[in-house]
Amino acid sequence: MTDATFKGWTKPGPVPPGALTKAPTCAPGETLDAISGHFRLFQLEKGHRFSTDDVLTAWYGTTWCPTARIVLDLGSGIGTVATIAAWRLPAARFVTIEAQPESVALAKKSAEWNGIQNRFDIRQGDFRDPNVLRGDERFDLVLGSPPYFPPGSGVEGDHPQKIACRFEMRGNIVDYCKTAVDHLSPAAWFACVFPVTPSAQHDRVKTAAKEAGLTIVRWRPVTLREGEPPLLGLFAMVRSTDLPADMRERTWTEPQLIIRAKTGEVHPEYRAVKMSFGFPP
Repeated sequence: MTDATFKGWTKPGPVPPGALTKAPTCAPGETLDAISGHFRLFQLEKGHRFSTDDVLTAWYGTTWCPTARIVLDLGSGIGTVATIAAWRLPAARFVTIEAQPESVALAKKSAEWNGIQNRFDIRQGDFRDPNVLRGDERFDLVLGSPPYFPPGSGVEGDHPQKIACRFEMRGNIVDYCKTAVDHLSPAAWFACVFPVTPSAQHDRVKTAAKEAGLTIVRWRPVTLREGEPPLLGLFAMVRSTDLPADMRERTWTEPQLIIRAKTGEVHPEYRAVKMSFGFPP
């Protein structure tokens, strides 16, 4: 488990305790998969598995808030976003909130394997419940990879864990923005991912941010294949009252991040992005 290279790429970062064991302790139906450097995640073979959305959320948030000391991850699932952020912010502490017990158990198992359990407060519950987050808790960075679709608006999938990650069973982008703004430290950042195609989805995130009192300072369109319209957007927000008045209605649109080139190969920029969070290029 301590191989230092993968297909010619040298793994960066610390070697966690779990990597020093002879074999992973996967339960039936689980896998243990590389995520950042030597860090790994326990996942269900047939349940929700980490995706490009998750890794980009962690990368974008930690890129624009590289000095965060305490981080909140809303709807944290199996811990993908928080684990990558912890790898990139080695001194930061984390609070993660997830409603599904199966996902919480996997997140705790991964945190222990990676040796970061003492930096993590992994809570089970609905982040809209006032008993899950104290009113006075504040964070330098809030991260969120919310579900995208209202219940019944599409094929929901064959596993309950997948359904709750894709469909708005416990809150939507409005709830994520409202919770974030209530728990941001002064001048802190909220970073999330959300669809921008169709345009109604992009309008949803812009409306949710404005109604919560957040300004989208910058956002980056994400195109899954070169030449296609952007499917996702990465958004970095700050409480509007923490900004100069002339910035509160402005948003900087960054160049598109392209995941795959027209040839089907991973785009050169995305290969470099992957390296920045310890993932094979």
